[in-house]
Amino acid sequence: MESRNHYKNGANPKSLKSRDILKNKSMNWYLAVLKKYAEFNGRARRKEYWMFVLFNIIFAIVALILDNLLGTAIHGIGYGLFYILYGLAVLIPGLAVLVRRLHDVGKSGWMFFILFIPIVGAIWMLILLVTDSVAGENEYGLNPKEIVAEPMENNI
Repeated sequence: MESRNHYKNGANPKSLKSRDILKNKSMNWYLAVLKKYAEFNGRARRKEYWMFVLFNIIFAIVALILDNLLGTAIHGIGYGLFYILYGLAVLIPGLAVLVRRLHDVGKSGWMFFILFIPIVGAIWMLILLVTDSVAGENEYGLNPKEIVAEPMENNI
């Protein structure tokens, strides 16, 4: 009887290809946010926002490690030149994608200031950020889920 799994080391090439594509598409979400550097109009899907957050955390950790390995970290603080430069570089795109995410759930970008309310503001913002998109069109534009399922690879 022929074995169902006849691939080397039990790996299915289709599943490996899917993982590679997933990695590339995930990075495309991050790059799409950077491409819309200061675009505060429109809407951003949950996936766009959270992929940006994920890669932002990864790159910030890499910057921290570089600061400590290369000796650019400020003594006693743990971060330095690379971390500060990276943080400044993604500050505006981070705010822009946050505002677009708030637009996606039907809230004004000014809702960002709710973060200044201790504890309650952060909890409320987290709830808004994980909430699903408002179906159809709202005052900020069309639902991005209905327009494009994934970021355009040719445009990035």
